[in-house]
Amino acid sequence: MNAIMEEFGRFGIIPVVKIDRAEDAVPLAKALCDGGLPVAEVTFRTAAAADAIAAMTKAFPAMLVGAGTVLTTEQVDAAVAAGAKFIVSPGLNPKVVKYCAEIGVPITPGVSSPSEIEQALELGLDVVKFFPAEASGGLAKIKAMAAPYGGVRFMPTGGINADNMIPYLTNDRVLACGGSWMVASDLINGGEWDKITAMTREAVAKMLGFAIKHVGINSEDETEAKRTADLFTNVFGFPQMEIPASFFCGQGIEVMKSNGRGRMGHIAIMTWSVERAMAYLERNGVELDYTTLRRDAKGKPEFIYLKQDFGGFDIHLAVRRA
Repeated sequence: MNAIMEEFGRFGIIPVVKIDRAEDAVPLAKALCDGGLPVAEVTFRTAAAADAIAAMTKAFPAMLVGAGTVLTTEQVDAAVAAGAKFIVSPGLNPKVVKYCAEIGVPITPGVSSPSEIEQALELGLDVVKFFPAEASGGLAKIKAMAAPYGGVRFMPTGGINADNMIPYLTNDRVLACGGSWMVASDLINGGEWDKITAMTREAVAKMLGFAIKHVGINSEDETEAKRTADLFTNVFGFPQMEIPASFFCGQGIEVMKSNGRGRMGHIAIMTWSVERAMAYLERNGVELDYTTLRRDAKGKPEFIYLKQDFGGFDIHLAVRRA
């Protein structure tokens, strides 16, 4: 998988944008960046697409901007000349895919059948757009199609929204989702940049799903830890479970048998994807302690501490389960 596709996975959501006026490109890009998604697929469905891409990439050079609804090699040239870093197409046109390979620009073509997946594999691709996602069978179809093609990842687009994206994004075969609900044409044409920022921020928050998993309380030794754990059990009725390093009281309290991480203890923050959460936090200036990184059997990050403490508590990320 190339570096751009890996970036898709770390973003999780790729805003699919239709711009009618090039002058809207920069305020839209700012709204997306302020909302936590410095990425956009600008569709070649209007005459303003190339100018919009050029304006975005000039104003926000760190933003990942590409072109969507690309149907011809001429459109590929126009998009790349404007600064597009990737190409997305609604279907699989071998001529366009081969041309993108020749000039070294990543392309994600649309597929909706096993035959098209096999065409993509023949052309050297390992990431495809599943389009139109909901109309073509949704996640159930992705699961059914993906089984024989172990190395292929999907970017479902079409009908994806804030209410249905989590089942997609928590599936291992889904790299990212394309969506337009936070950048709908009426919002762009109406100049509702604050609303786009707010909706983008809400989408990112829902995608990450940050929530407290448990609070870890430090103790001087096992005797003190047991005394504290018994208090939670006797007073609140929390069931108690002992593991080598601590006592868990219910789901939300961990009493450590020693003075572990943090002056006061630690707080576990769960998220739908530790990898996406890590990328999001680092984009926002949060430092991570990579010496604590743990990966699951598939090599995906599942645990890491932040370097910064919060009121005497160290913070670590953990995987949220459905």
